[in-house]
Amino acid sequence: MPDIVLTTLNAKYIHAAFGLRYLMANLGTLKTRTCIAEFDINQRPVDIAEALLAHNPRIIGLGIYIWNVAPTTEVVAAIKRIRPDVIVILGGPEVSYETESQRIVDMADHVITGEADLKFAEVCETLLTGGRGSIPNAAFAAEVGHARSDTPRPALPKIIAAPLPEFSQLALPYDLYDEQDVANRIIYVEASRGCPFTCEFCLSSLDVPVRQVPLPAFLGEMQKLLNRGVRHFKFVDRTFNLNLNTSRAILEFFLERHNDGDFYHFEMIPDRLPEALRETIAKFPPGSVQFEVGVQTFNPDVGKQISRKQDNAKLEANLLWLRESTGVHVHADLIVGLPGESVESFGAGFDRLVALRPQEIQVGILKRLRGTPITRHDANWQMVYNAHPPYEILQNKLIPFDTVQKLRRFARYWDLVGNSGNFVETTPLIWSNKTSPFLEFRRWSEWLYAQLQRTDSIALARLSELLMNYLITERGLATQTVAGAMWRDYQRGGRRDLPGFLRDVVLGEESRTTGGRRSGMKRQSRHMPVGTK
Repeated sequence: MPDIVLTTLNAKYIHAAFGLRYLMANLGTLKTRTCIAEFDINQRPVDIAEALLAHNPRIIGLGIYIWNVAPTTEVVAAIKRIRPDVIVILGGPEVSYETESQRIVDMADHVITGEADLKFAEVCETLLTGGRGSIPNAAFAAEVGHARSDTPRPALPKIIAAPLPEFSQLALPYDLYDEQDVANRIIYVEASRGCPFTCEFCLSSLDVPVRQVPLPAFLGEMQKLLNRGVRHFKFVDRTFNLNLNTSRAILEFFLERHNDGDFYHFEMIPDRLPEALRETIAKFPPGSVQFEVGVQTFNPDVGKQISRKQDNAKLEANLLWLRESTGVHVHADLIVGLPGESVESFGAGFDRLVALRPQEIQVGILKRLRGTPITRHDANWQMVYNAHPPYEILQNKLIPFDTVQKLRRFARYWDLVGNSGNFVETTPLIWSNKTSPFLEFRRWSEWLYAQLQRTDSIALARLSELLMNYLITERGLATQTVAGAMWRDYQRGGRRDLPGFLRDVVLGEESRTTGGRRSGMKRQSRHMPVGTK
């Protein structure tokens, strides 16, 4: 049985906990006394507690994030009721700030704030060689019926700050991806940590200075992963193209070894793409590289207010170049609810971004992440956030609650229609012959919600039929134009069964153009498959 269990609740099974592997890799002599146990947020907390306690550990280390803090709180509560002697150590961004107000912190024995790669090993060594964790606060101890008055005084404080480690001090974790990870899960990698910018809504702005993994060591680990069959690499660096020499070296490394099906995801600074880097990017085959581009706002006054520096002219030139001269898949982000950003200002930014034609536009709702200085605007801009994760904005001085709700639905429907890949040709019809894609998609969004009164569990067939009806009846577009675009979109995904609501239109057109002959389409299916690509 291991003495230490490292665990977290991932958002989905396909996500692999990168942080746990860093902790494991740097445990030194304790590594052989430790195991990793991963779960996801769809599993019942009591079942997770059962699985963890089955290891009979002395220490459980949990990674806490905005997406898992609620169910993990239930897990810790169950563990402490059943086995109050087990030492619970928390770490991760969600418990690195504002620890005094969190119930999960009250229940834990220790919390390591910051990057715990080295500090976790130090704490465990102390606890396993004679020290003892702190006890829960008195209120919680009484609640669970374990006063534990005979427990020795803790050898360590409850809240333990971890200094930022240099990469020269760290063992890299890539050997800890096992064969199941390689075959079935997203493989995360990093060439740097931190961000030089000070955007007030982002935790990465607090991680200074930016630290680089020594390039030879990093590329050596990437070669090992390639040798093991890894074909998809997701870089978690916040500013991949900050150090241009390093960025180019990494891109050239993968380009030289590229095979069909390989895929690389990077987060990039949108206004920093010099010619030397462009030359390498342009050589990658279409669809093999994805850039996640944080635009967030085009409003310079809003950018200044949240300490975000961005050259919008360079950003636009770079995105246009990526779309016109490369096969890079561009995923661009905009945020609803920033202090000083009105609906009209956000809409103008959305329209500006649509004109740059990224393959995906992620419309995000502003979140108040613990520790970020965005809170300094709360009074002036009357910022009101949800008290529960993910702490999204509910309203502010410029956008009332009901409008935020409409924009939240806008974002969800944009994912289903604009980002899904199922309506590549049909989506632009929503705003065809109009000046504002934002206003027209918002109109469609509000019409759709009036029909469905929901934003989830919408079958693709139902969504497609409603979109076709909207474009014909509300937008007044020609039936043949809409049906033709939708049928081509439908076939683009490799499907050939003709959906019922398109049959009369498509077959009628075919009869006119082929004299009644059909071209191999199946008549029997009346519905499109459920889901998205």
